[in-house]
Amino acid sequence: MRIATRRRGNPTRRPSSGATVPITVRPAGADVTIANAIARNTGPAPEAIARAVTWGADEKVLLAFAAAGWLASRERGEPLRRAGNHALLVTVMASLLPHVLKTVFNQTRPDRMTVLGHIHGVPFSGKRKDAFPSGHALHMGALASAASVLPPGRRRAIQALAVGLSLTRIAVLAHWTSDVVAGFAMGAAIERLLRLWTGYPLETSKEGHHADSRRHRGVR
Repeated sequence: MRIATRRRGNPTRRPSSGATVPITVRPAGADVTIANAIARNTGPAPEAIARAVTWGADEKVLLAFAAAGWLASRERGEPLRRAGNHALLVTVMASLLPHVLKTVFNQTRPDRMTVLGHIHGVPFSGKRKDAFPSGHALHMGALASAASVLPPGRRRAIQALAVGLSLTRIAVLAHWTSDVVAGFAMGAAIERLLRLWTGYPLETSKEGHHADSRRHRGVR
């Protein structure tokens, strides 16, 4: 069965009271094309793997890691303490924002609009109308943005991991592609805005990054 849906529509309002109901967000044509391709070509094994891997971007897991990192950073130097504060605050905000936005926007998840996908192993994810935005991708966008201050090798590895974990949300048809792209961009924006409050990173961290870059190029 193909996933068929209308294009993005305008907000819906109750004519009787004038109160605004949740805004209906509809997937674009490219979203539907990608979801249909996954539903046709996936299988139980890749879906099981994607479903397991996607837990790496789950808010509960990330909150636990951020809290543990914050506690560990209390006995370290100022750069690490500030990084711990920043990581915890960003993770909390990235956890709260999707829940708020999902009360404002309604979008049906692609896994609720396919039969063929479930025959091929696609699971059900979350609440039916909670497709937009992807909370997992929002966390990963924040992680990828925060990694921008790291030396090139570690930065590329973390950013590649963040993108890969975000893509699992598309693979299991929990979200449309545009939900994941939007979530990733929101996460990066939140991380950059919170730097203004937390002061992350310290200048010493930037200097260390430049020194690592010079050593990588062979500059003494």
